[in-house]
Amino acid sequence: MPKAIWQGVVIAEASTDAVQLVEGNVYFPPQAVHAKYLKASSHHTVCSWKGIASYYDVVVPGAINANAAWFYPQPKEAAKDVAGFIAFWRGVQVLES
Repeated sequence: MPKAIWQGVVIAEASTDAVQLVEGNVYFPPQAVHAKYLKASSHHTVCSWKGIASYYDVVVPGAINANAAWFYPQPKEAAKDVAGFIAFWRGVQVLES
């Protein structure tokens, strides 16, 4: 069961069959992510085959990790399986438990 953890706080947790693996990143379904730790960011990036990514800051008591989570709200056809799924980086550990 993959978990996303930052500053000792579990940000997301999902069964293995619920996640999507793309380019070495674990994408968690939205229902597996604790939304109380995410704050919408105005940051966006573009991937040539997935489309426009939107970002969240990961916010836990006493700490903010800017743009540490991303998702594709309307991905291109090639990445449709990750629509709305959330991935992490910038020090957020994704562990298989």
